Amino acid sequence: MKKMLWTNNEHSSRDWAALFGELNGHAKAIGDKFGVKMKLKENALELSGEEYDMEAAESVMDQMFAVIARQGYISPAEVDYLIDMQNAHEDVPVEKLLTDIITTTAQGKPIRAKTLGQRRYVDAIANNGFTFGIGPAGTGKTYLAVAMAVKSFKNNEVNRIILTRPAVEAGESLGFLPGDLQEKIDPYLRPLYDSLYEILGADSYLKLKERGQIEVAPLAYMRGRTLDNSFIILDEAQNTTSAQMKMFLTRMGYGSQAVITGDVTQIDLPNGKTSGLKTIQKILRDVEGVAFCEFQRTDVVRHPLVQRVIEAFEKYEKTQESDKNGSASHANRSNARGSHGDARDTTRRKA
Repeated sequence: MKKMLWTNNEHSSRDWAALFGELNGHAKAIGDKFGVKMKLKENALELSGEEYDMEAAESVMDQMFAVIARQGYISPAEVDYLIDMQNAHEDVPVEKLLTDIITTTAQGKPIRAKTLGQRRYVDAIANNGFTFGIGPAGTGKTYLAVAMAVKSFKNNEVNRIILTRPAVEAGESLGFLPGDLQEKIDPYLRPLYDSLYEILGADSYLKLKERGQIEVAPLAYMRGRTLDNSFIILDEAQNTTSAQMKMFLTRMGYGSQAVITGDVTQIDLPNGKTSGLKTIQKILRDVEGVAFCEFQRTDVVRHPLVQRVIEAFEKYEKTQESDKNGSASHANRSNARGSHGDARDTTRRKA
């Protein structure tokens, strides 16, 4: 089946070039995902395939044109995201995703939510005292939290930014490492520095740090403090214990807000210790002023291969869990049969 789309010259040759992508990469992605063929004919598009598949592809291309009209181009990551949302039957508010700029980097690059999950996360941060961002690597949990912190600081909503994370690899006992305090903790806090450097620029970051308006420190150094008028970010929260999580959450003072990020599939705590991030979801789930945002693999904004790696791990872990449950069930049945056999032997001996 074939159909012609956009036959009234409403799109320029530049729009079509952006739609098809470099070396027709976008068109190939749409064709591969929906099983359709695309051919440009006299500034109109000939689409061929099954009717349902063509409707899905047309919906994605409508969204793509909206993005192109706004910013003049569309990236492969944005195309993949629109395709994923179409397959998930979710409506994507493209205009909202594109128009709401959080802040800009030191180089003038606008920072905005790129996926629906990120949009919900940013909205949650803007409207809650505690926001938990939970999900796989590459979903922008930490980066967007830092961007929101910088926005609040620039708008004079807070007086300082505090970033912290548990140094689990060092057992939170850094004394045995060489160097002064800063040299000891730097390797564990490097991801936070990277986000600050990109958004603020190295010079601005260093000036604000010297004034005490930016602080980056391990979680252990938060104990005993009250943090007023601050935007606080706890990163890698899956590596906190329940006691550490409680300690952190009770540090917040007047005029402050906190964002807690983590991935419950990457817990590095010693065996036998329960993640505070897992526990807190049960405790605070229905508390007013607390929001939980759970990211999916479709929110990953790194290299497309990262999504596929995460998906492969999810399948593997489900298979392992299924095999484990199957083995346990088989062992229970075997034990039950053994118990019945022992009972019959005992009965015969008594007889």
